[in-house]
Amino acid sequence: MKKLKKIPRFKSLKEEQAFWSSHDSTEYIDYSKAELGFFPELKPSSKTISIRLPEPLIEAVKVLANKKDVPYQSMMKVLLAEKVREELELEREKPKIGQRGKKKGRWPEKDIERIVFEDR
Repeated sequence: MKKLKKIPRFKSLKEEQAFWSSHDSTEYIDYSKAELGFFPELKPSSKTISIRLPEPLIEAVKVLANKKDVPYQSMMKVLLAEKVREELELEREKPKIGQRGKKKGRWPEKDIERIVFEDR
């Protein structure tokens, strides 16, 4: 058994990400001692909904999904997320006039990412 290197302390998440992207974790962690994790309180981050769509639209999405070799429900989620992101970015770029003619604030980029993509 080889001796494991000590994992350094990181000042930030960005520093840690840079480290692990350029180092082999097997030099620092003995995966033979890993245990299966169990998280009974973890809740799913997505919600099941029911929506009525025209059959031709569903078939078109299935054709696109088949071309990309992905499940059609996943394809629908990607297409929907892309359109929502596009609309939010358009809305963000438009100056909004609030009370007394002042411009309202825009959607911060991090909020767009969180709203649209936190389920990925």
